[in-house]
Amino acid sequence: MDLFETFGTDHPVIGVVHLLPLPQSPRWQGSLQQVIDRAEQEATALASGGVHGLIVENFFDAPFTKGSVDPAVVSAMSLVVHRLQTLVTVPIGLNVLRNDARSAMAIATCVGAKFIRVNVLTGVMATDQGLIEGCAHDLLRYRRELGSEVKILADVLVKHARPLGSPNLTTAVQEAIHRGMADGIILSGWATGSPPSLEDLELAKAAAGNCPVFIGSGADWDNIGTLMQAADGVIVASSLKRHGDINQPIDPIRVGQFVDAMAEGLQNPDLSPTVPTLAVS
Repeated sequence: MDLFETFGTDHPVIGVVHLLPLPQSPRWQGSLQQVIDRAEQEATALASGGVHGLIVENFFDAPFTKGSVDPAVVSAMSLVVHRLQTLVTVPIGLNVLRNDARSAMAIATCVGAKFIRVNVLTGVMATDQGLIEGCAHDLLRYRRELGSEVKILADVLVKHARPLGSPNLTTAVQEAIHRGMADGIILSGWATGSPPSLEDLELAKAAAGNCPVFIGSGADWDNIGTLMQAADGVIVASSLKRHGDINQPIDPIRVGQFVDAMAEGLQNPDLSPTVPTLAVS
């Protein structure tokens, strides 16, 4: 995957748009317009703050299914992404939780999105949804059937999950790339808001070769300069929310401060980035 070709930079910051509960969710509020309005606000805040791409995901639909989502979710996410493409110019991707990669690929292909995130592309993970098996066999064939060029960013040893057995991180990365045909690798901490260790990122980067490695969780202005020493890009959400609260919308001031801290860290890798003074929001 050529990051510059996709994102216009070799070190992209990808912000996450957490959709409010969608139809069929236990917390669905009955108004898709409310979902769209919030998504538009978040996408605009992320783009104006300087991110290089967006991921739209049905984050607030928990508890998630481990299989296919309801068709209403597919329809809603298709509509939202299509609307966002009229507002922002940065490339957009999708993550259909928990692991409905087939629906994500279908949506992305139809609306012209550039990439998808897949939590379990290879291997078997024990999660709060039960055992989730890798979907590479089905997904790669489906992408070929669709004639799609949508890129696949695959989590390795994904957060909120435990692998069956104790696979070696190096082996897991190599299998995701060479056997699962991932276009990019994502490495997270143990949960949302928890960063991967620098040591794990270094192992993943060494194993990935020319395949890009993304930080998948826990990045903030304190640690991004350090973590980017062993990564190619970052996916970020929690630290960009108002007051750092995952339930709040995106704060454009925090977005700009994060992007600036990352740029400073890349320019001065031996120095800790200056920690910004956050505005009250």
